[in-house]
Amino acid sequence: MKNFDIPPFYRSHLISLIKAARAAQDARKQDFTPTTLDFGPVRFHIARHFGFCYGVENAIETSYRAIEENPDKRIFLLSQMIHNPEVNSDLESRGIRFLMSTAGEQLIDWSELTANDILMIPAFGTTLAIEDKLTAIGLDIKKYNTTCPFVERVWKKSNKLGADKYTILLHGKYNHEETRATFSRSEQDAASIILLDIAEARLIGDVIQGRMDQASFMERFKGRFSAGFDPARDLQRIGVINQTTMLATETQEIADYMRQVMIEKYGEADIKNHFSDTRDTLCYATNENQQATYGLLKQQADLALVVGGYNSSNTSHLVELCEEKLPTYYISSEREIQSAKEIRHFNFHTHELLSTANYLPAKSPVDILLTSGASCPDAVVENVLLKVLSYFENTRPIDELAEEMRAVLPKK
Repeated sequence: MKNFDIPPFYRSHLISLIKAARAAQDARKQDFTPTTLDFGPVRFHIARHFGFCYGVENAIETSYRAIEENPDKRIFLLSQMIHNPEVNSDLESRGIRFLMSTAGEQLIDWSELTANDILMIPAFGTTLAIEDKLTAIGLDIKKYNTTCPFVERVWKKSNKLGADKYTILLHGKYNHEETRATFSRSEQDAASIILLDIAEARLIGDVIQGRMDQASFMERFKGRFSAGFDPARDLQRIGVINQTTMLATETQEIADYMRQVMIEKYGEADIKNHFSDTRDTLCYATNENQQATYGLLKQQADLALVVGGYNSSNTSHLVELCEEKLPTYYISSEREIQSAKEIRHFNFHTHELLSTANYLPAKSPVDILLTSGASCPDAVVENVLLKVLSYFENTRPIDELAEEMRAVLPKK
């Protein structure tokens, strides 16, 4: 896989060593057990996979290249390059301006743009309508287009389903940039509908099996289906795709459920005419990070720290997995760690920033699970580790642990 030129301030000495050591020991990525850093009074159990993925590194490299190549031009990003406040703040500090919020709210009017400006498309991609608008202004939408190739893979799957006359069920968050971008394409390919979770999949199953009237169904999914969508006609042949950062187990549950509904409706012998058994369309990093989190949760621990942007879909799903088992604190950076007695953290269910006292138990050793989302720099993860570590006395020197990691690396 390509190595990207990422600014060194996003890198981390210790975290980079850990990742390199694990890659040397497990080149085929089959071992999802965490890495344990035993500092004595506190032990950190670090997920096998976490942090920047291919699409994120590509987007960051392209962003800084655009800045370097265009010192005298205005540079605009459609919205946040990735869902991480550290990265986006740094890009803004270098003069890049965001045209829209992550929810699609216009921050800078289209009329302010000229053909001489530089335009970047973020890793999530954008809608066909916005692409047309930008092209009409005269902007080059290809040179600095950082759409993740794994998102584009979903678009290709959508196109194939449409060509085969299947209706597209898109598992995703309606207001997420990626889902909006994918839906704009799927509705060109075929009848399409967005569903959030298994509960909404069951509503689709109910209307297919005649347990829910079509008027109620259309009202429930208002604004989330393609023009002219007709449940009676368009739910006879279906296929499932997804926003690449959704919870893999839920996407699979939805696909399994919809397949069973079609078997009950049309019979097992005729299932291929009514259900396209698509492979999972999550990106490799989402899969790896989620599998690594399952591996992490096999470790006995007192709490979990999950680091990432508060609007990061893939990070929120890691939090979701962890909080089922133990106290979990979703933080954007080390700045949320107020002291040894208090931590600020995000509740993604209610979208509230909370404060919890005595989050570190009065015991020794304290065991902490640590992971991050695919858009979180390694440097931020290391800063979180170091800040928590600073609250403990008589800990092993970090250089000793770094040397242990270095010892397993291949000799140059």
